[in-house]
Amino acid sequence: MAEVASVPPLLSGNLAFFFDLDGTLAEIKPHPDQVYIPAAVRTLLQKMSLMSGGALALISGRSMTELDKLATPFHFPLAGVHGAERRDINDKTHVVALPEQVVTALHQHLSNALLQLPGTELEAKGMAFALHYRQAPEAEEAIFELAQQMTQRFPELALQPGKCVVELKPLGIDKGAAIRAFMQEAPFAGRTPIFIGDDLTDEAGFKQVNALGGVTIKVGNGDTIANFRLANVRMVYHWLGKLTQHIEQQKSDILRGEDYESLSGSL
Repeated sequence: MAEVASVPPLLSGNLAFFFDLDGTLAEIKPHPDQVYIPAAVRTLLQKMSLMSGGALALISGRSMTELDKLATPFHFPLAGVHGAERRDINDKTHVVALPEQVVTALHQHLSNALLQLPGTELEAKGMAFALHYRQAPEAEEAIFELAQQMTQRFPELALQPGKCVVELKPLGIDKGAAIRAFMQEAPFAGRTPIFIGDDLTDEAGFKQVNALGGVTIKVGNGDTIANFRLANVRMVYHWLGKLTQHIEQQKSDILRGEDYESLSGSL
């Protein structure tokens, strides 16, 4: 693996922005319900969206309902549950669902199993399930074994490890596929994609963006195929602020140049 550069450059041109949420746009908290995006960061995201003609999307393991709440009052294209549900720029939704009987059987089995593992928590997302063990790290091995049993029992499922969580989701769904779908649509098509994420679940997104010649940024420590790295969430905020200022300055310079050319031509 090539060494990852520590800080991404300030970019320009026709850019498309993709952001993971937990650990990227928001600090990780002991419980998912405690997570929030600071108001100033939400406003910055809206500004970046307007600057890029709407080519900004949130790509997360969370549901789209949760993403909308965290982004309020703004309304962005979204990919929730690692891309199992997606909303495009025109508010059209695309959903990959599991058979109802599979969802029912999974929910019952997982609920019963986690009762035997104090401190663990089951998050049901409709078409996927997250098995959290942040409050019970000693349960990690048991959680992985349980998830593997479920993928063997239900071959339409895939196992996705994350930070103190293991998810069971529809097979063939990942953040890379979600980004690829966005990049085939307006206003993302033809732009250079940038994807920022912090977790194992984001590596599929990094792979896709790298293949498209874009820019990938890993937040925090750990092996990655991303091109660049930012140390933590606060550094993400800092870099996005500097990037926005850089893009605004470039646009201002271009406009001043055009005004000068127009004035010169009239003299």
